[in-house]
Amino acid sequence: MVRLTDERLSHAVQFHPELRNQMKKVRETVGRPDRIVESRSDIAVSLYYRFYKKTPVGAKFLCVVVKTVELDKFILTFYFTDTIKRGKVLWIMGRR
Repeated sequence: MVRLTDERLSHAVQFHPELRNQMKKVRETVGRPDRIVESRSDIAVSLYYRFYKKTPVGAKFLCVVVKTVELDKFILTFYFTDTIKRGKVLWIMGRR
């Protein structure tokens, strides 16, 4: 289970107002990502990506940034983006 605090939700929406009312996509991205990439600056951080044809800002990936500390997984932020960041690919949908 990945948790999202009210503070992190408020932070994300404050800096990215297009994310208002996008929690269904956030849950879907964490639960069924297209790709997960390890952060190049912090190995405890993973970037979950899922592509959406329709968002408030056009066709974009949703990136949900998740930090894992021991058994605790929590969302740091989330945003729409055109590109997937470089880093070690941890998982790709459809690959076994």
